[in-house]
Amino acid sequence: MGSKEEVNQGHLQAGRINTDAICAAFEENFASRSELGASLSVWSQGREVLSLHAGRMTRESDAPAWTAHTLVPFWSATKGIAAACCLRALETGGWTLENRVADLWPEFAGGGKQDITIGQVLSHSAGLSSLDEQVDVLDYPAVIAALERQKPTWRPGKSHGYHPRTFGFLADELVRRATGADSLSAYFHGEIAIPLKLDLWIGLPASQFHRVATLYPGRLDPALRDEPFCRAFNTPGSETRRAFDSPRGLHAVGDMNTPAGWTAGLAAMGGVGSAHALGRFYACLAAGGEGLFSAKVISALQTTRTCGHDRTLCTPTAFSAGMMLDVPETRQPLFGLSGSAFGHPGAGGSHAFADSENHIAFAYVMNQMEFGALPKHRALKLVEALYLPESPAP
Repeated sequence: MGSKEEVNQGHLQAGRINTDAICAAFEENFASRSELGASLSVWSQGREVLSLHAGRMTRESDAPAWTAHTLVPFWSATKGIAAACCLRALETGGWTLENRVADLWPEFAGGGKQDITIGQVLSHSAGLSSLDEQVDVLDYPAVIAALERQKPTWRPGKSHGYHPRTFGFLADELVRRATGADSLSAYFHGEIAIPLKLDLWIGLPASQFHRVATLYPGRLDPALRDEPFCRAFNTPGSETRRAFDSPRGLHAVGDMNTPAGWTAGLAAMGGVGSAHALGRFYACLAAGGEGLFSAKVISALQTTRTCGHDRTLCTPTAFSAGMMLDVPETRQPLFGLSGSAFGHPGAGGSHAFADSENHIAFAYVMNQMEFGALPKHRALKLVEALYLPESPAP
């Protein structure tokens, strides 16, 4: 396991990060919370101050050990990267969140969507969480054509519902239209991943396949079966089920253990990388963008655009232009103690965020998933420990 030897002790003397509490929470995940393999990366003031890793890449007893460099798919934690890339691309092209999508992407106006704004699309309030047409998630042109014809499920801007799959295609097409890039994946790789030297891909090259840990699905706690999200998710035809089912394909956890899942380049759920790289990305945002992202982009990432009952997740959520935020007065914050923190979790427990107020970035990835789209006990215990005050020296 990575340990406190990897911590920048000069920074810790300021009392900002309680490494003892974080290490204890990380170890407890393995001892009593069914962790298999995982890594955690914490950054402060632009430097990695804590790197923890332990466990195995697969369930086999002789499986390779999980290291700081192990790669793993992290599902919807990809959306935060996609959102930042999309905002950067739009700003470069002179587009704002108040512009109509159809002004940049004329075909989008089909189905009565001519007045939907870019800001509504990126904040999950455009009413496009699902598709009426059955199209394959790996057929990008077909999905885009279906989105162009799709009628909104609700009146855009009047409510919101998480767009678990369609969000990535919407952001991808906006990047292509704004910049002429081949894809959001290509844009991210050339404009962000290479400058930051990120060990992270949206569309993994074959040369990296051997480094990817195997994902395992989480089990639903019987006590949670009656929760609104679980009931809706398990009800065929519900708004929630439709959102998670379309576009169709790559639904099973096992599908993301295959080259098809790794290489698809899906901007909503196709990210593969290390905790170190994911933390480095958010450290860039926490530090003000490091010249790659403007102050305007950072502001858009941390400014609430939608907040309240989520029609898909069946619980209160809040979104900026693509990032998830804490709902005010939440019992257990997802993103720590700063009201300006922003990030995005991934299905099963992966989690990452930036806290620019405290100059902190956090990234946690694992291969034994928990059930659900939002962070559960393992990630939340780590976030809680991150903000505990240091114990006074004896």
